Amino acid sequence: KMQIFTVVAVVVAVCSVHAKVYFREEFLDGDEWRSRWVDSKHKSDYGEFKLTAGSFYGDAAKDKGLQTSQDARFYATSARFEPFSNEGKSVVFQFTVKHEQKIDCGGGYIKVFPADLDQADMHGESSYYLMFGPDICGYSTKKVHVIFNYKGKNHLIKKEIKCKDDELTHLYTLILNPDQTYEVKIDNEKVESGSLEEDWDFLPPKKIKDPEAKKPEDWDDRAKIDDPEDTKPEDWDKAENIPDPDVKSGTIFDNFAITDDAKEAEEIGNETWGVTKDPELKMKQEQDDVKRKEEEERNKAQESEDADADADADEEEEEEEEEEEDTKDDVEEELSESDEAAKQKDEL
Repeated sequence: KMQIFTVVAVVVAVCSVHAKVYFREEFLDGDEWRSRWVDSKHKSDYGEFKLTAGSFYGDAAKDKGLQTSQDARFYATSARFEPFSNEGKSVVFQFTVKHEQKIDCGGGYIKVFPADLDQADMHGESSYYLMFGPDICGYSTKKVHVIFNYKGKNHLIKKEIKCKDDELTHLYTLILNPDQTYEVKIDNEKVESGSLEEDWDFLPPKKIKDPEAKKPEDWDDRAKIDDPEDTKPEDWDKAENIPDPDVKSGTIFDNFAITDDAKEAEEIGNETWGVTKDPELKMKQEQDDVKRKEEEERNKAQESEDADADADADEEEEEEEEEEEDTKDDVEEELSESDEAAKQKDEL
Protein backbone atom coordinates (compact mmCIF):
# COMPACT_ATOMS: atom_id res chain seq x y z
CA LYS A 1 0.00 0.00 0.00
CA MET A 2 1.05 3.60 -0.49
CA GLN A 3 1.66 5.33 2.80
CA ILE A 4 2.54 8.84 3.91
CA PHE A 5 4.01 9.62 7.31
CA THR A 6 3.96 13.27 8.11
CA VAL A 7 4.29 15.30 11.26
CA VAL A 8 6.68 14.80 14.16
CA ALA A 9 5.44 15.84 17.61
CA VAL A 10 6.77 16.32 21.14
CA VAL A 11 4.68 17.11 24.23
CA VAL A 12 5.86 19.74 26.75
CA ALA A 13 4.07 22.27 28.93
CA VAL A 14 3.07 25.30 26.86
CA CYS A 15 -0.21 27.09 27.57
CA SER A 16 -2.27 29.58 25.57
CA VAL A 17 -5.71 31.08 26.03
CA HIS A 18 -6.25 31.79 22.33
CA ALA A 19 -6.57 29.48 19.35
CA LYS A 20 -3.11 28.32 18.41
CA VAL A 21 -2.02 26.82 15.10
CA TYR A 22 0.95 24.56 15.80
CA PHE A 23 1.56 23.47 12.23
CA ARG A 24 0.28 24.51 8.81
CA GLU A 25 1.49 23.50 5.38
CA GLU A 26 -0.15 24.38 2.06
CA PHE A 27 2.90 24.18 -0.27
CA LEU A 28 2.40 27.71 -1.62
CA ASP A 29 6.10 28.58 -2.05
CA GLY A 30 7.11 26.18 -4.80
CA ASP A 31 10.07 23.91 -4.18
CA GLU A 32 10.84 25.57 -0.83
CA TRP A 33 8.81 22.77 0.77
CA ARG A 34 11.89 20.57 0.38
CA SER A 35 13.68 22.66 3.02
CA ARG A 36 10.95 21.79 5.55
CA TRP A 37 10.23 18.16 4.70
CA VAL A 38 12.62 15.23 4.99
CA ASP A 39 12.22 12.17 2.76
CA SER A 40 13.07 8.87 4.40
CA LYS A 41 16.07 6.99 3.00
CA HIS A 42 15.34 3.83 4.96
CA LYS A 43 14.79 2.00 1.68
CA SER A 44 16.29 2.90 -1.67
CA ASP A 45 13.08 2.04 -3.51
CA TYR A 46 10.77 4.45 -1.64
CA GLY A 47 8.65 6.45 -4.08
CA GLU A 48 9.26 10.11 -4.86
CA PHE A 49 6.81 12.95 -4.26
CA LYS A 50 6.28 15.74 -6.76
CA LEU A 51 4.56 19.09 -6.24
CA THR A 52 1.48 19.43 -8.45
CA ALA A 53 -2.21 20.31 -8.44
CA GLY A 54 -2.93 17.22 -10.51
CA SER A 55 -4.86 16.80 -13.74
CA PHE A 56 -7.88 18.74 -12.44
CA TYR A 57 -8.17 21.34 -9.68
CA GLY A 58 -10.06 24.34 -8.38
CA ASP A 59 -7.04 26.64 -8.26
CA ALA A 60 -3.75 25.85 -10.00
CA ALA A 61 -1.67 27.40 -7.20
CA LYS A 62 -3.69 26.70 -4.05
CA ASP A 63 -4.35 23.07 -4.93
CA LYS A 64 -0.69 22.14 -5.33
CA GLY A 65 0.31 19.37 -2.95
CA LEU A 66 2.59 16.37 -2.63
CA GLN A 67 1.66 13.72 -5.19
CA THR A 68 2.83 10.12 -5.26
CA SER A 69 4.52 9.71 -8.64
CA GLN A 70 5.48 6.02 -8.98
CA ASP A 71 3.24 2.96 -8.94
CA ALA A 72 3.56 0.15 -6.38
CA ARG A 73 5.81 2.08 -3.98
CA PHE A 74 5.84 3.04 -0.30
CA TYR A 75 6.17 6.74 0.49
CA ALA A 76 7.55 8.37 3.65
CA THR A 77 8.24 12.04 4.33
CA SER A 78 7.99 14.16 7.48
CA ALA A 79 8.17 17.71 8.85
CA ARG A 80 8.80 18.99 12.37
CA PHE A 81 6.91 21.63 14.34
CA GLU A 82 7.34 23.47 17.64
CA PRO A 83 6.61 21.59 20.90
CA PHE A 84 3.17 22.00 22.47
CA SER A 85 0.92 20.50 25.13
CA ASN A 86 -2.75 19.64 24.79
CA GLU A 87 -3.26 19.48 28.57
CA GLY A 88 -6.66 20.95 29.38
CA LYS A 89 -7.55 21.76 25.77
CA SER A 90 -8.33 20.15 22.45
CA VAL A 91 -5.92 19.19 19.70
CA VAL A 92 -7.02 18.94 16.07
CA PHE A 93 -5.26 17.20 13.16
CA GLN A 94 -6.41 18.00 9.63
CA PHE A 95 -5.33 17.50 6.00
CA THR A 96 -6.72 16.88 2.50
CA VAL A 97 -6.36 13.84 0.25
CA LYS A 98 -7.20 13.46 -3.43
CA HIS A 99 -7.11 10.04 -5.15
CA GLU A 100 -7.47 11.37 -8.70
CA GLN A 101 -6.13 8.13 -10.19
CA LYS A 102 -9.13 5.98 -9.13
CA ILE A 103 -7.09 4.29 -6.45
CA ASP A 104 -7.25 0.51 -6.11
CA CYS A 105 -5.19 0.01 -2.98
CA GLY A 106 -3.39 2.57 -0.85
CA GLY A 107 -3.25 4.30 2.51
CA GLY A 108 -3.37 8.11 2.70
CA TYR A 109 -2.81 8.85 6.38
CA ILE A 110 -0.62 10.90 8.69
CA LYS A 111 1.35 9.76 11.71
CA VAL A 112 2.46 11.80 14.71
CA PHE A 113 5.86 10.63 15.94
CA PRO A 114 8.02 11.22 19.04
CA ALA A 115 10.54 14.06 18.73
CA ASP A 116 13.50 11.66 18.74
CA LEU A 117 12.48 10.14 15.40
CA ASP A 118 15.30 9.85 12.87
CA GLN A 119 13.43 11.34 9.93
CA ALA A 120 15.90 10.08 7.34
CA ASP A 121 15.45 6.53 8.66
CA MET A 122 11.67 6.63 9.18
CA HIS A 123 9.83 3.46 8.13
CA GLY A 124 6.62 1.50 8.64
CA GLU A 125 7.75 0.08 11.98
CA SER A 126 8.84 3.40 13.50
CA SER A 127 7.06 3.99 16.81
CA TYR A 128 4.35 6.66 16.66
CA TYR A 129 1.73 8.31 18.88
CA LEU A 130 -1.16 8.61 16.43
CA MET A 131 -2.15 7.45 12.96
CA PHE A 132 -5.12 9.03 11.19
CA GLY A 133 -6.53 9.02 7.67
CA PRO A 134 -8.22 7.02 4.91
CA ASP A 135 -7.23 3.52 3.82
CA ILE A 136 -8.55 1.86 0.65
CA CYS A 137 -7.87 -1.60 -0.73
CA GLY A 138 -10.22 -3.31 -3.18
CA TYR A 139 -13.92 -3.47 -2.43
CA SER A 140 -13.68 -4.60 1.19
CA THR A 141 -11.43 -1.94 2.79
CA LYS A 142 -12.64 1.67 2.60
CA LYS A 143 -12.23 3.10 6.06
CA VAL A 144 -10.72 5.88 8.16
CA HIS A 145 -7.95 4.75 10.51
CA VAL A 146 -7.71 6.26 14.00
CA ILE A 147 -4.94 4.40 15.82
CA PHE A 148 -3.25 5.38 19.09
CA ASN A 149 -0.05 3.89 20.45
CA TYR A 150 -0.52 3.43 24.21
CA LYS A 151 2.01 1.67 26.42
CA GLY A 152 3.79 0.21 23.40
CA LYS A 153 0.66 -1.22 21.79
CA ASN A 154 -1.29 0.08 18.79
CA HIS A 155 -4.99 0.46 19.56
CA LEU A 156 -7.42 0.60 16.63
CA ILE A 157 -10.79 2.29 16.87
CA LYS A 158 -13.57 -0.24 17.39
CA LYS A 159 -15.97 1.60 15.08
CA GLU A 160 -16.02 1.37 11.29
CA ILE A 161 -15.71 4.81 9.69
CA LYS A 162 -16.23 4.84 5.92
CA CYS A 163 -13.88 7.04 3.92
CA LYS A 164 -14.46 8.75 0.57
CA ASP A 165 -13.42 6.66 -2.43
CA ASP A 166 -14.01 8.99 -5.39
CA GLU A 167 -11.42 11.03 -7.32
CA LEU A 168 -12.03 14.42 -5.68
CA THR A 169 -10.20 16.22 -2.86
CA HIS A 170 -11.58 15.52 0.63
CA LEU A 171 -10.86 17.10 4.01
CA TYR A 172 -10.15 14.78 6.98
CA THR A 173 -10.27 16.12 10.55
CA LEU A 174 -9.65 14.45 13.93
CA ILE A 175 -10.59 16.36 17.10
CA LEU A 176 -9.37 15.13 20.51
CA ASN A 177 -10.94 16.88 23.51
CA PRO A 178 -9.69 17.17 27.13
CA ASP A 179 -12.85 15.43 28.41
CA GLN A 180 -11.67 12.22 26.69
CA THR A 181 -14.09 12.57 23.77
CA TYR A 182 -13.27 12.70 20.08
CA GLU A 183 -14.82 13.61 16.74
CA VAL A 184 -13.98 12.63 13.16
CA LYS A 185 -15.06 14.90 10.34
CA ILE A 186 -14.92 14.50 6.57
CA ASP A 187 -15.40 17.63 4.46
CA ASN A 188 -16.20 19.58 7.65
CA GLU A 189 -19.12 17.27 8.43
CA LYS A 190 -19.14 15.02 11.51
CA VAL A 191 -19.08 11.33 10.58
CA GLU A 192 -18.25 9.81 13.98
CA SER A 193 -17.77 10.78 17.63
CA GLY A 194 -17.69 9.23 21.05
CA SER A 195 -15.56 8.39 24.06
CA LEU A 196 -11.89 7.45 23.89
CA GLU A 197 -12.39 4.96 26.70
CA GLU A 198 -15.35 3.24 25.07
CA ASP A 199 -14.16 3.18 21.46
CA TRP A 200 -10.58 2.02 22.10
CA ASP A 201 -9.28 -0.74 24.37
CA PHE A 202 -6.86 1.45 26.33
CA LEU A 203 -7.89 0.13 29.75
CA PRO A 204 -8.29 -3.43 31.04
CA PRO A 205 -11.78 -4.88 30.52
CA LYS A 206 -14.33 -4.08 33.21
CA LYS A 207 -15.30 -7.75 33.28
CA ILE A 208 -12.75 -10.55 33.59
CA LYS A 209 -13.11 -14.30 33.41
CA ASP A 210 -13.63 -16.21 36.65
CA PRO A 211 -10.69 -18.64 36.97
CA GLU A 212 -12.89 -20.90 39.15
CA ALA A 213 -15.64 -21.18 36.54
CA LYS A 214 -16.10 -24.63 34.98
CA LYS A 215 -18.01 -25.84 31.96
CA PRO A 216 -21.11 -27.99 32.51
CA GLU A 217 -20.57 -31.70 31.91
CA ASP A 218 -22.78 -31.65 28.81
CA TRP A 219 -21.02 -28.59 27.29
CA ASP A 220 -20.38 -28.86 23.53
CA ASP A 221 -17.18 -27.01 22.48
CA ARG A 222 -18.15 -26.86 18.83
CA ALA A 223 -18.98 -23.28 17.78
CA LYS A 224 -21.20 -24.55 14.97
CA ILE A 225 -22.86 -27.89 14.34
CA ASP A 226 -23.64 -29.06 10.81
CA ASP A 227 -27.29 -29.76 10.04
CA PRO A 228 -27.31 -33.19 8.31
CA GLU A 229 -30.64 -32.36 6.66
CA ASP A 230 -29.54 -28.98 5.31
CA THR A 231 -29.10 -28.55 1.53
CA LYS A 232 -27.73 -25.76 -0.67
CA PRO A 233 -30.26 -23.42 -2.34
CA GLU A 234 -30.81 -23.92 -6.07
CA ASP A 235 -29.30 -20.49 -6.82
CA TRP A 236 -26.16 -21.11 -4.73
CA ASP A 237 -23.08 -19.36 -6.18
CA LYS A 238 -19.53 -20.63 -5.80
CA ALA A 239 -16.94 -18.22 -4.42
CA GLU A 240 -15.07 -16.19 -7.01
CA ASN A 241 -11.30 -15.79 -7.04
CA ILE A 242 -10.67 -12.03 -6.98
CA PRO A 243 -7.01 -11.07 -7.59
CA ASP A 244 -5.31 -8.35 -5.54
CA PRO A 245 -5.60 -4.98 -7.29
CA ASP A 246 -2.57 -3.09 -8.56
CA VAL A 247 -1.36 -0.04 -6.64
CA LYS A 248 -1.57 3.16 -8.69
CA SER A 249 0.21 6.41 -7.89
CA GLY A 250 -1.38 9.86 -8.19
CA THR A 251 -2.62 10.62 -4.66
CA ILE A 252 -2.18 14.27 -3.60
CA PHE A 253 -1.75 15.38 0.05
CA ASP A 254 -2.23 19.01 1.02
CA ASN A 255 -3.53 21.56 3.54
CA PHE A 256 -1.98 20.09 6.70
CA ALA A 257 -2.98 21.80 9.94
CA ILE A 258 -2.61 21.13 13.67
CA THR A 259 -4.37 23.45 16.10
CA ASP A 260 -5.93 23.52 19.56
CA ASP A 261 -9.30 24.80 18.34
CA ALA A 262 -11.92 22.90 16.33
CA LYS A 263 -13.46 26.13 15.03
CA GLU A 264 -10.08 27.31 13.81
CA ALA A 265 -9.59 24.02 11.97
CA GLU A 266 -13.01 24.36 10.36
CA GLU A 267 -12.17 27.88 9.18
CA ILE A 268 -8.84 26.70 7.77
CA GLY A 269 -10.71 23.95 5.94
CA ASN A 270 -13.16 26.48 4.52
CA GLU A 271 -10.30 28.79 3.43
CA THR A 272 -8.52 25.98 1.58
CA TRP A 273 -10.59 22.98 0.54
CA GLY A 274 -13.84 24.94 0.87
CA VAL A 275 -12.78 27.56 -1.68
CA THR A 276 -11.53 25.18 -4.38
CA LYS A 277 -13.81 22.14 -4.07
CA ASP A 278 -16.59 23.45 -6.35
CA PRO A 279 -14.28 24.71 -9.13
CA GLU A 280 -12.41 21.40 -8.89
CA LEU A 281 -15.65 19.46 -9.35
CA LYS A 282 -16.59 21.66 -12.31
CA MET A 283 -13.25 21.04 -14.05
CA LYS A 284 -13.55 17.31 -13.37
CA GLN A 285 -17.05 17.22 -14.86
CA GLU A 286 -15.90 19.18 -17.92
CA GLN A 287 -13.02 16.76 -18.45
CA ASP A 288 -15.36 13.81 -18.03
CA ASP A 289 -17.73 15.34 -20.62
CA VAL A 290 -14.87 15.74 -23.10
CA LYS A 291 -13.71 12.16 -22.48
CA ARG A 292 -17.25 10.87 -22.87
CA LYS A 293 -17.74 12.72 -26.17
CA GLU A 294 -14.38 11.48 -27.44
CA GLU A 295 -15.36 7.94 -26.46
CA GLU A 296 -18.70 8.33 -28.24
CA GLU A 297 -16.92 9.59 -31.38
CA ARG A 298 -14.50 6.67 -31.24
CA ASN A 299 -17.39 4.25 -30.83
CA LYS A 300 -19.26 5.85 -33.75
CA ALA A 301 -16.14 5.72 -35.92
CA GLN A 302 -15.61 2.09 -34.97
CA GLU A 303 -19.24 1.26 -35.71
CA SER A 304 -18.97 3.00 -39.10
CA GLU A 305 -15.72 1.16 -39.81
CA ASP A 306 -17.31 -2.14 -38.83
CA ALA A 307 -20.36 -1.37 -41.00
CA ASP A 308 -18.13 -0.54 -43.98
CA ALA A 309 -16.17 -3.72 -43.41
CA ASP A 310 -19.41 -5.74 -43.26
CA ALA A 311 -20.66 -4.04 -46.47
CA ASP A 312 -17.37 -4.79 -48.23
CA ALA A 313 -17.56 -8.38 -47.05
CA ASP A 314 -21.15 -8.69 -48.32
CA GLU A 315 -20.21 -7.17 -51.68
CA GLU A 316 -17.22 -9.49 -51.99
CA GLU A 317 -19.42 -12.46 -51.12
CA GLU A 318 -21.97 -11.42 -53.79
CA GLU A 319 -19.21 -11.09 -56.40
CA GLU A 320 -17.91 -14.55 -55.50
CA GLU A 321 -21.41 -15.98 -55.82
CA GLU A 322 -21.85 -14.30 -59.24
CA GLU A 323 -18.50 -15.68 -60.40
CA GLU A 324 -19.51 -19.15 -59.24
CA GLU A 325 -22.84 -18.79 -61.11
CA ASP A 326 -21.07 -17.66 -64.31
CA THR A 327 -18.65 -20.56 -64.04
CA LYS A 328 -21.54 -22.97 -63.56
CA ASP A 329 -23.32 -21.57 -66.65
CA ASP A 330 -20.15 -21.90 -68.73
CA VAL A 331 -19.67 -25.51 -67.64
CA GLU A 332 -23.29 -26.36 -68.41
CA GLU A 333 -22.98 -24.70 -71.85
CA GLU A 334 -19.82 -26.63 -72.63
CA LEU A 335 -21.47 -29.89 -71.57
CA SER A 336 -24.49 -29.08 -73.72
CA GLU A 337 -22.30 -28.38 -76.76
CA SER A 338 -20.36 -31.57 -76.12
CA ASP A 339 -23.56 -33.61 -75.92
CA GLU A 340 -24.84 -32.03 -79.15
CA ALA A 341 -21.60 -32.83 -80.96
CA ALA A 342 -21.71 -36.41 -79.75
CA LYS A 343 -25.32 -36.76 -80.91
CA GLN A 344 -24.46 -35.44 -84.39
CA LYS A 345 -21.57 -37.90 -84.60
CA ASP A 346 -23.86 -40.82 -83.73
CA GLU A 347 -26.31 -39.79 -86.48
CA LEU A 348 -23.53 -39.89 -89.01
